[in-house]
Amino acid sequence: MDRVIEKTRIGRLKRYWPYAVFGSLLIGAGCWMLLGSHASTLKVSRDELTIGEVRRAEFKDYVRTNGQVLPIQVVQISPEEGGIVMEKVVEEGTMVHKGDVIVRLSNSGLDLQILNAEAELAEKQNLLRNTQVAMQQDRLNNQTEQAQLDIDTQRKQRAFEQNRRLYAERLISREDYLQSQEDYQLSARKRSLVSKRLKQDSIYRTVQMDQMEDNLENMRRNTQLVRQRKDKLEVRSAIDGELGLLDVELGQSISPGQKIGQLNDLSDYKVQAQIDEHYIDRVRQGLTATFTRGGRQHLLQVRKVYPEVREGKFRCDFVFKGERPENIRTGQTYYIDLELGQPEQAILIPRGTFFQTTGGQWIFVLDKSGSKAYRRQIRIGRQNPQDYEVLEGLEPGEHVVVSGYEAFKDNEVLVLK
Repeated sequence: MDRVIEKTRIGRLKRYWPYAVFGSLLIGAGCWMLLGSHASTLKVSRDELTIGEVRRAEFKDYVRTNGQVLPIQVVQISPEEGGIVMEKVVEEGTMVHKGDVIVRLSNSGLDLQILNAEAELAEKQNLLRNTQVAMQQDRLNNQTEQAQLDIDTQRKQRAFEQNRRLYAERLISREDYLQSQEDYQLSARKRSLVSKRLKQDSIYRTVQMDQMEDNLENMRRNTQLVRQRKDKLEVRSAIDGELGLLDVELGQSISPGQKIGQLNDLSDYKVQAQIDEHYIDRVRQGLTATFTRGGRQHLLQVRKVYPEVREGKFRCDFVFKGERPENIRTGQTYYIDLELGQPEQAILIPRGTFFQTTGGQWIFVLDKSGSKAYRRQIRIGRQNPQDYEVLEGLEPGEHVVVSGYEAFKDNEVLVLK
């Protein structure tokens, strides 16, 4: 009997074994799903989320920034000559004209230089006059010497001609004839050599006089320039405009080239903006921008892009195209929309703080019921102050969570309450 009962129990176990295994697997799978769902799911309040709709619309490629109104040109005030401030003729904020005196300086060292230059010029002038007198005297002496040689040569020529006739008639000796011939030839050679020397001396004196005249003229110009430096002690306005800054005090010592102020050219204005370095490769000269002031839209154009990047931003200058705003003043702030390209059709989602956490690589997408949101990989392209351009991962009509993700951590499913 015992053996029969043992076989019956084993048979029953074999018959229910598949059901036991299947039940165990089912329970395990349920537990795994429950634990996994609990690990990656987070319950959040729907009211605390910002939900945006994915839509296909026209993407306007622009960047919004704020710009400050500045004068079209700023001219630095730097004196050419240094000195002590003796008088401030005008104050900051005063409108001045080109050539108006702004500051008067005093420089005793420059006065001494002027006196030394004038004294040196007078000395050179006296030296030139003395040299001219000496050269005139030498020229007269040379002319006298040449005249004497001319007379002596003529006399010896007559004596030679006379002795030649007498010698031909055998009335004088041969020695007397030859001596008269030699005397005449010597006098003629001396006369020729002296003539050449006088000619060379005349050329040399002419060159020397020209050089002295040039040196004297240079000294006159130098003295004139030194006198003009005296005029530079009056610092004058280079343009018509507003004296925007004057950083000097009476008695202050000013160096040549030192910046002491600036002039603002108010004949026109420009707008200078600080733009995020993300756009530095796309901003170029000639791009247009708009801003609204007093209910009217005004047009700007990029005039200059500064290549330096400081604290993550670069500077850009705009000039007005068309009408200027009424009551425009230096220092006003305008909110500018800078167009970077032509509008195009694209899939868009509203801007949101989720981008700071995800970098535009993923986003939470609501299901059709709107009760859950699932994490999905996406790819974002361009952006403007209102929208992101979605290149991959989303379809028009879907809804996404665009508020911040800091509290969601690594959860992949949001349950909306």
